[in-house]
Amino acid sequence: MLDKTYQPSAVEGRRYLLWERSGGFAAEPDSPRRPYTIMMPPPNVTGRLHVGHALTFTLQDILVRYQRMRGRDVLWQPGTDHAAIATEIVVSNQLVEEGKAKQELGRARFAAPGSPSRALRSINIMTAADVN
Repeated sequence: MLDKTYQPSAVEGRRYLLWERSGGFAAEPDSPRRPYTIMMPPPNVTGRLHVGHALTFTLQDILVRYQRMRGRDVLWQPGTDHAAIATEIVVSNQLVEEGKAKQELGRARFAAPGSPSRALRSINIMTAADVN
């Protein structure tokens, strides 16, 4: 009989070592196999993860596993910030609230470590309680 709750560790734990040994998590740049790559975007600037992120990563995971089973040389590559415009808008609005403008900072100070645009990097996972 199946358990009421799915326990991934009970299933994948037995297979994980086999996956690692088979090279299932690595792409081979010199492989003769046809390449397949998906860029994995990081969370957005607010750091609030939602069901859309879960859906995106689930679909990407399905595609990556499917293409790997088809024999393709697969790479699921963590990407760069895909929300640069959103980041700029959020930070610019915060600066306006402080009576400042991004033009006053200049490009180098706006994007520098420790700058306002870098202060938004904390990760918060939204729960149903956050939404309701």
